[in-house]
Formats: sequence, C-alpha cells, structure tokens
Amino acid sequence: MSPMPHAPIVLSCGEPAGIGPEIAAKARQALGAEIPFFWLGDPRHLPQGTDITEIADPSEALMVSGSSLPVLPHTFPDPASPGAPSPGNAAQVIDVIARAVKLIEAGQAGSLCTAPIHKKALKDGAGFAFPGHTEYLAHLSGDAPVVMMLASEALRVVPATIHIPLSEVPDALTAEGLEQCLRITHAGLRRDFGIETPRIAVCGLNPHAGEGGAMGHEDDALIAPVIRKLQGEGLTITGPHSADTMFHTAARSRYDAAVAMYHDQALIPIKTLDFDGGVNVTLGLPFIRTSPDHGTAFDIAGRGIANPASLIAALRLAWQMQTARATP
Repeated sequence: MSPMPHAPIVLSCGEPAGIGPEIAAKARQALGAEIPFFWLGDPRHLPQGTDITEIADPSEALMVSGSSLPVLPHTFPDPASPGAPSPGNAAQVIDVIARAVKLIEAGQAGSLCTAPIHKKALKDGAGFAFPGHTEYLAHLSGDAPVVMMLASEALRVVPATIHIPLSEVPDALTAEGLEQCLRITHAGLRRDFGIETPRIAVCGLNPHAGEGGAMGHEDDALIAPVIRKLQGEGLTITGPHSADTMFHTAARSRYDAAVAMYHDQALIPIKTLDFDGGVNVTLGLPFIRTSPDHGTAFDIAGRGIANPASLIAALRLAWQMQTARATP
C-alpha cells in the first residue's frame, strides 16, 4: 500500500479520558502547518477552548490554518471524564482505529498516528480481544507479521520478544521468529527510513553474549546461526553482541537499528537516551503507523500538564516515513 505523497496523517483520538485529546491540541499548537494531520474523534472530548475546524473530508485538512486543529468528527455516546474511561465509549474508540485504517486504504490519509488506548477499558467496555493497538492493526491488515520498533534521533531498537515474563524469554525465542523479526526490521529500514543498505546489530540474550557457552548456550546455538544465514544472503547484520556495550555513543554510530532479545533490553536504553522523544513504530504493516511511547496517563489527564513531545515526534516520524515510501 503506497501512501499518497501529500495526503494528511490521520491522528486517532485514543482513549478520550486520557491525555490523548490534550496532547493532540498541544501538538497542533506546536507544529502549526509544519506537519499536515487531522484528528479523528468526538470534538466534545477536546480540551475546552481548543481552536478546531471541523472537516467533512480529510483533504480539507490541508487548507486549515496552522493555528486550528482539523477535526474529522466521529460521534461517541458519552462525554469524556478525565481519568475515568466510560464503558459506553469503548466501542467507538475501537471503531475510530478501524475507520482510520479505511481512510488510509482509500488513499484519503497517508499514514496513521495513534493516541494511547487503555486496553482494560476496551476489554471491559467492548470485549476487545487484542493485547493492544499493534495486534489489532495487524488483524485489520490480514494478520500481517509485525514487529515493534522504538525510534528516536539517538537510537532505533526492536525487541524480538515483547510483553512476556523474563523467565519465558528463552523458550519464546526461536530461530524462525528471530529471522522473521530481522527480515521485517531490514525491510522497514529500507522502505520507511530510506536506508538502502541497513546495518543491524543484534544483542545476545545472555551476559557477554554467552561468553562462549560459559553463561548460556542460546547465543551460539540459536542467535548466531540466524545471523550467519542472513549474512550469507547479503544482509549487513552483526552479532550477537554483548548488550552492555551496544548502546554507548560510539557503538550506536556503527548500526542503523539494534535488535534486542527482550523488552527491557530494548526499552531501557532508548528511554534513558530520549525519554520524551521516543516513538513506537509498527513495522510490517501495509501502511505506516506511529504512536507516542507512553500510555493514557489517567493520573494527569485533564490537568493541562501532559507533555506532547512524544506525540510531536510520532507525527514528524510518520511524515518522514510517508515521504520515504513515496520516494521512487
């Protein structure tokens, strides 16, 4: 699915009781007309006093003043109560995501940026059967295999396993799964980041990448053979490397993305390097999807203090990826 080069980004509203509406308004204030996007949701859920322009078609977003937030209305049953999600709104939160994908498929939007959802609220209110955004978007795309990338100016990193206990990681790691993760990462760096020959560094699972079997055998028995196979096909992949030496400045200059073996091995370095500017990117979908790397933050919703930096970074990255995909 090739995005329309100049079609605006669709920003889904996410959970109305969270900080999504607030940071959407703040992002528009900060970006102005720099990044063309529109907000898909119920205008009643935006902070009081937000300057909005309701549109009937996504193309109209390109003509809205940079000081006003273009809004494609999607009616919800209930108003938003900051910090307290309404079960009556859950189905519409889900419908907004599906509608956004259809807009992209129709060529009316060029990419998707998703505001945070609250999985428990969706499960309780609408029987949402997916662990999160990523799995639902993959489902809407025919169950395409996907991987999660966390990206910032300082680092791009992909966890090969995600939300599972550390004790389950060794069994969850398979040669087939790691190979698929590396192939999707390689393809995404080429297609979405415009890197013709991506360099990927792979973390070891164990301390010191197993130290020749002294601290575990997975690195030599499972990870290394996958790397050698892909190297034999011409991919620029190195490892397994000791994870404790992969994320300092000089090491990061030697690769375009790192693939880690488990959640914290990937997320600790990027959140240390750029806590506010990290972006969640889903690679492998037929369309571009980015998201701020944080949750609904119910504890501060409605107080006007939410930081829009990650959403702003996510919108900028979506536009950069959209441009990269549209470039022959």
